[in-house]
Amino acid sequence: MIDPLDRIAEALERLAPAPLAAPDFSATHAFVWQTGPDALVPVAEVNRVPLELLVGIRRARATLLANTRQFANGYPANNALLWGARGMGKSSLVKAVHAQILEDGQNLKIVELQREDLPSVGRLLALLRDVPERFVLYCDDLSFSHDDQHYKSLKAVLDGGIEGRPENVLLYATSNRRHLMPRDMIENEQSSGINPGEAVEEKVSLSDRFGLWLGFHPCDQDTYLAMIDGYCENAGLKIDPAQLRAEAIEWQATRGSRSGRVAWQFFCDLAGRHNHSF
Repeated sequence: MIDPLDRIAEALERLAPAPLAAPDFSATHAFVWQTGPDALVPVAEVNRVPLELLVGIRRARATLLANTRQFANGYPANNALLWGARGMGKSSLVKAVHAQILEDGQNLKIVELQREDLPSVGRLLALLRDVPERFVLYCDDLSFSHDDQHYKSLKAVLDGGIEGRPENVLLYATSNRRHLMPRDMIENEQSSGINPGEAVEEKVSLSDRFGLWLGFHPCDQDTYLAMIDGYCENAGLKIDPAQLRAEAIEWQATRGSRSGRVAWQFFCDLAGRHNHSF
């Protein structure tokens, strides 16, 4: 007769997921990390804009590219926080820099990590730690709400705890907030608690753990128009300059803002109206 404990153990073993096997990293250069079950899903084609078309962020572009090249060449490099105005190319810059590194002939992988999946980052790092490839973990729109505990998982990427962050892994994150938490949350916790300074220090200091802070600010009209000119030239779309300027200014006036995203949306509308594909 089979021992009931053995039967329970066998049943639990059948229910337990099989250990995650490393994917074929030679198949592609981009992956998306998914949980439930854990998997690195290959991305055949990354949605990105050429690096030279990212106008108005020259300093951030040069800094992030140099940092990424250091890392791809096996030298020390910093985790980077790209923060600031919406629609000014933070996520586009990360993907464009990765494409440039590939064009340089370096074998660098990029893995997109959703903020909601941060608690699983320890399992992801364990999977990547012992492979020869080098990886940039990319987390878009990173921020934390009042009762959000995901920030604790982020420390595993930035500091790595007792084991340390894998030498072949770097983190690039984008956020609209420099300190990754709402201003009212900082003010509320500073005005209450036994030790107001320590109450928010742990969360605020997360941004301090990024070696690079790259700020993105709203663009002026000349930069906005230069973005559109670059898109048109790259796509081979020829429009009368005066007409293009007038329509572009009217478009941004109806949107009530200027940014790289608004410029791209105008260009898509313009190309469609002129039956031009790109």
